[in-house]
Amino acid sequence: MANKVTGEILEKSDFTVSDMVRLLSIDDGKETSLLYEKAYEIKTRFVGRTVYLRGLIEMGNICEKNCLYCGIRKGNRAVERYIMSEDEILDAARLAWECGYGSVVLQSGEMRSEKYSRFIEKVIRKIQGFCGWRMGITLSLGEQTADVYRRWFDAGAHRYLLRIETSDRDLYGMLHPAKYGFERRVECLRNLKDIGYMTGTGVIIGLPGQTAEQLVRDVLFFKDIDADMIGMGPYIPHHNTPMARSMNDFNAVKRNQLDLALRMIALTRIVLRDVNIASATALQAIDDEGRELGILAGANVIMPNVTPVRYRRGYQLYDNKPCLDENESVCRGRLEMRIRELGEEIGYNQWGDSPHYDTRKISANYRRTER
Repeated sequence: MANKVTGEILEKSDFTVSDMVRLLSIDDGKETSLLYEKAYEIKTRFVGRTVYLRGLIEMGNICEKNCLYCGIRKGNRAVERYIMSEDEILDAARLAWECGYGSVVLQSGEMRSEKYSRFIEKVIRKIQGFCGWRMGITLSLGEQTADVYRRWFDAGAHRYLLRIETSDRDLYGMLHPAKYGFERRVECLRNLKDIGYMTGTGVIIGLPGQTAEQLVRDVLFFKDIDADMIGMGPYIPHHNTPMARSMNDFNAVKRNQLDLALRMIALTRIVLRDVNIASATALQAIDDEGRELGILAGANVIMPNVTPVRYRRGYQLYDNKPCLDENESVCRGRLEMRIRELGEEIGYNQWGDSPHYDTRKISANYRRTER
């Protein structure tokens, strides 16, 4: 009977909130398979069976913010802080380019200063210089002013990931000190879209006290903000954060965290259809094949780490992060083999923009012409 109810929901063209809560709350293997099969079928239809690889460069772990869940929060004095030099970042970007990754992701703790803005601007221009403006550049550098976002866009970045973490204002307030306002983050997402970025957001899945309905509201937030790409993963505590105390025995719940995250990927794919969805490294932190499971649940982007090995231990947002000591070629070879075993192609030397972004750009250009 349960399988029949799940099947009937999945045949609908539009879900109610209660439908989505029901899908996120599945705990039966056959029902879960129905959900993943539907998500994979929609993924195949709208974005194809190609996995796009983004070379992830974790440029630095210095952060001005003190978010309660994050291992590189300003208040964590046990972290050895670093920021990569311009040459080190460029070398990592060249490695990604030579590996055939059509894009890189420049990620760091959140910093805001004119010196830092100029540094990032210069790095972006130099990356585009050595590859002839043929590399996609995604930034994940937190909240900045609209002017800074525009400068980085003009320099050659065209994607930006700014996770909302949760669209529930009360839960957002529990994750962040009071001075880090929810509305400010939403404003940044709107600025990014207005400037022309392929705009991404996402949430933490399985936070202490989080409900299935809150996660459903997150999916609706993605839709309302008209996001082009989604990056989200399961909550995994970092031992040196205030929130770690709220989940004392993570091993007892980690499988549930993984399963909930996979269901969230599947639901997001079914509802948003033509966006890019990343299969997060945090999935692999729970299960060695977690990222591959994410692909089967509807994701189509993976971000192999090309950060120099000597810096990786300094960029642990959560405990048990994988591939800390393995060089990039070892991780890449294993990942490529697994992707092919799934029957997926790898989008080498391609930007892999989401079809949603392309459609949104065409629509925006049409509206401007009509005026």
